[in-house]
Amino acid sequence: MVSFPLLLIPLAIYNIIVWLMPGVSFADPLAKLTLVSGTEWPITLGDILLALAVVLLLLEVIKGARPGAKYLTDHLLSFVVFGAAAAEFVLWPKFGTSIYFLLTLLTMVEFLSGITLHTRRGAAASGRAARRLEPAAVEAAPAPAAAPVPAPVPPAASVAESVPLDQPEPKPATEPGPTITLPDLQPSSGSPSASGSPDIR
Repeated sequence: MVSFPLLLIPLAIYNIIVWLMPGVSFADPLAKLTLVSGTEWPITLGDILLALAVVLLLLEVIKGARPGAKYLTDHLLSFVVFGAAAAEFVLWPKFGTSIYFLLTLLTMVEFLSGITLHTRRGAAASGRAARRLEPAAVEAAPAPAAAPVPAPVPPAASVAESVPLDQPEPKPATEPGPTITLPDLQPSSGSPSASGSPDIR
């Protein structure tokens, strides 16, 4: 839904007074307020229009800061209002006053603030979309294979404790082993030769 440019209201009031009520002055005081300091503050029609424009500008910024607000058509209408006010200030002698210049300046501020809010909202939306995609990409990525866990190595102290300290010393062999007797292979002096051959003299 296209929103109505609120700053068109003070501009329309200014145009109505200029074209339909030429005898009304924007500088003549409508009322006087006595402040705490004792000073009298004269309130003119131009002051009322400027105060109304400032309040309406605040409402326009609040509307533009809402989510989903300020479509392209709204920015286009704000630009049209600013362009028409600037053209009237430059081209028509009756609009060449400080009051109308400030009203035109407020319309420019409203247009630029709407553009800035729309740009920042688009950047924030793209950032949120990127943050949403990052966890999905992390979940879709394959998990790395788990490295084999090495067996725990017992500390040297436990290994030393597991070795018994009081080991029995080896006992020497007291019993003689089996005696192996070999036959006498050398011939004796009084026996015939071992080969059994006759003694030839």
